[in-house]
Amino acid sequence: MTTHVAPGERGSTRIADRVVSKIAAQAAREAIGAVPEGGSPPHAAATVDEARAWVHISLELGYPSDIGAQCAAVRRQVAHRLRTLADMEVPEVALQVERLHSVHTTGADRGRTR
Repeated sequence: MTTHVAPGERGSTRIADRVVSKIAAQAAREAIGAVPEGGSPPHAAATVDEARAWVHISLELGYPSDIGAQCAAVRRQVAHRLRTLADMEVPEVALQVERLHSVHTTGADRGRTR
């Protein structure tokens, strides 16, 4: 006996790593709010395996701030957006804080904390 499958239910969908990376970078921007003055927006890379995505994000944060809380917010937002927009589970969101930007510095190093 042959089962009839409706045309809208046939086939498969694969979302490219670069698309998942763009969604993750945008979600990270949403989570941290404004990019610090002189800073770069978050950059993401993703590895996709069927309906799961492992994400690595590099970002710059303002200083002083609660770095742990901001990183937790980024992880939550990235996982939420990928679940909502791409129907993907996210087992890992690895973050790397590349630079802290301070509002207290002046001159050539304005905005940078080393």
